[in-house]
Amino acid sequence: MSGIASKLQHNRERSHGIGSNSHAVKYLNQDYESLRRSCLEGGRLFEDDCFEALPSSLGYNELGPNSYKIRGITWKRPTELCSNPKFIVENATRTDICQGALGDCWLLAAIASLTLNKQVLSRVVPHDQSFEENYAGIFHFEFWQFGEWVDVVVDDRLPTRDGKLLFVHSAEGSEFWSALLEKAYAKLNGCYEALSGGSTTEGFEDFTGGIAERHDLSRADPHLFKIIKKALDRGSLLGCSIDITSAADSEAVTYRKLVKGHAYSVTGAEQVEYRGDTVQLIRIRNPWGQVEWNGAWSDTSSEWRYVSDDDRRRLTNRAEDGEFWMSFSDFLRQYSRLEICNLTPDALTGDEYKKWAESEFEDTWRKGVSAGGCRNYPNSFWMNPQFVIKLDEVDDDPDDGEEGCTFIVGLMQKNKRRMRKKGEDMETIGFAIYELPEEYSGKRQVHLKKNFFLYNCSAARSETFINLREVCNRFCLPPGEYLIIPSTFEPNKNGDFYMRVFSEKQADFQESSTECWSRVREMISFSSFRHVYQCAPDTHSNESLFYSFSGDDIKTTGFSLSTCHNMVNLLDVSFHGKLGLVEFKILWAKIEKFLDLYKERDTDQSGCMNSSEMRMAVEAAGFSLNNPLHQIIVARYSEPCLTIDFDNFVCCLIRLGMLFKTFKTMDKDGSGVIELGFMEVMACFC
Repeated sequence: MSGIASKLQHNRERSHGIGSNSHAVKYLNQDYESLRRSCLEGGRLFEDDCFEALPSSLGYNELGPNSYKIRGITWKRPTELCSNPKFIVENATRTDICQGALGDCWLLAAIASLTLNKQVLSRVVPHDQSFEENYAGIFHFEFWQFGEWVDVVVDDRLPTRDGKLLFVHSAEGSEFWSALLEKAYAKLNGCYEALSGGSTTEGFEDFTGGIAERHDLSRADPHLFKIIKKALDRGSLLGCSIDITSAADSEAVTYRKLVKGHAYSVTGAEQVEYRGDTVQLIRIRNPWGQVEWNGAWSDTSSEWRYVSDDDRRRLTNRAEDGEFWMSFSDFLRQYSRLEICNLTPDALTGDEYKKWAESEFEDTWRKGVSAGGCRNYPNSFWMNPQFVIKLDEVDDDPDDGEEGCTFIVGLMQKNKRRMRKKGEDMETIGFAIYELPEEYSGKRQVHLKKNFFLYNCSAARSETFINLREVCNRFCLPPGEYLIIPSTFEPNKNGDFYMRVFSEKQADFQESSTECWSRVREMISFSSFRHVYQCAPDTHSNESLFYSFSGDDIKTTGFSLSTCHNMVNLLDVSFHGKLGLVEFKILWAKIEKFLDLYKERDTDQSGCMNSSEMRMAVEAAGFSLNNPLHQIIVARYSEPCLTIDFDNFVCCLIRLGMLFKTFKTMDKDGSGVIELGFMEVMACFC
């Protein structure tokens, strides 16, 4: 239950704004201000005992404690590396970021793009830090992690070899914000080695809280120019690059003065009249501040002579500033990919930007309960978490004149980079979207079963299942209600996930079974219960009768003594430790009913239930539960092979019945909410 309690506490904190853009969570409960104050008052430099200057902070494999690659590494503070260290010299620029002996170029590209947006940069890198005023060897940075902002504290001891920084460093040599930022990000992910390999979009998202989409320009969306214009109107960060085919290509300059393997930013999109035609133009910036495109529509090209004076004055800038225009068609030919990071509404200040509407949800995949795999596994696919999105309002400017609702779905698996130390890595993930049947319209209690997915095609789906942290795709569908089903590719893969939907207009988004309720009804005839009860052995608690219960077509040796105790205790309303005739009658009816249900739902006639059959049987018994409760049931009542025998099946259903009954008794006003003191909670669960 501790996991459920932790999740409830987390949800309460979120509802009070903790983790929001303006109220970051203190990572590992370390408070920057109080720690710095303590160090200043004590006249000492901060040493972080949560991320120590030890080999374990470097890595676990190639940078692990026994690796030859960490020989000669010492941890030093900037004050030991140069005479006049600076946190930031003037403004943070791309030249502050030079790669070291770590394969995290994806992170460096994201940091470089970060320097182009001062508002976003100041959020991640608080500027009220220095090596002069109130220096105490402590710094802090803020990152977005799976729906919340986290403030990460680090000391300034950095790994060095031969007196030089081992990882990210500044070309300036005396500037340390980028090296300290990398250390904070390494701490957040467990160690430096955990940062090896990744996607620039991952860094984009963790620095902005946005949702990032990737476009392969060799097969570009036919509406990509419009997508770019809308993204710029919404304050999104856009980056583009040219793929390299070998290491020798990296930062090689083409004859058109474009740099391969280099991160550019897209800063504008316009249309101009040119010789009687409309030409689409894209403005691009090279972070180097020089080396510009020299083809059509470059600063000095002849094309500008044939546009209106107003357009020429408005768009042209003949300085060698690294920013240039090119036609959209040339952009598609010359560049390989485009990445768009769409920012959350709370990350944008001012009214000059249009804002996305954002919906989000967290859940889990658990073996045998909610990890059903993809559509290739029809017997278990339906068990995956299901989410309903209601799209009511169409876009203001629909593509091709066809009305539709544009939205972006991002499915992200949580904490996998941090778990690399323990041998875990990314699962292969994706999602499918189905149109919700009309009979379920407007209902909250929707969890469609196997038959629906056998006979209905998806309305849309993720472009691919892939082992990246996030799968993200853009869609445009007619107004209506849709079911989004996130999954791993194979079933029975455990994992936590975070899913977001960014929509152009407000959308209603909810888990399809967020409440627990019961329709259990007692339908018991008295029949021969008196005779059975009177013939029962005269024991203190009637246990031996139940202990001997067995059947030919179910795998059981009878109820265990523990189950008998539970059944008697749960139905012993007089607290005498034994059952009266009426109580016994109720219990016996329940057992007969549960036996019929058990046989009916044991579809493969194996004599025991798998977790999928158990879930269907629980619902058939009258209990509708959410995914976390199904996870608890499987964890508590199943064998290691995820089978549930009749003994555990009966014990589970009787306990559920009593819990629902207890709640209804205490819910005097029918509000669905009760308040319990500590002793009342203990009474419910003892």
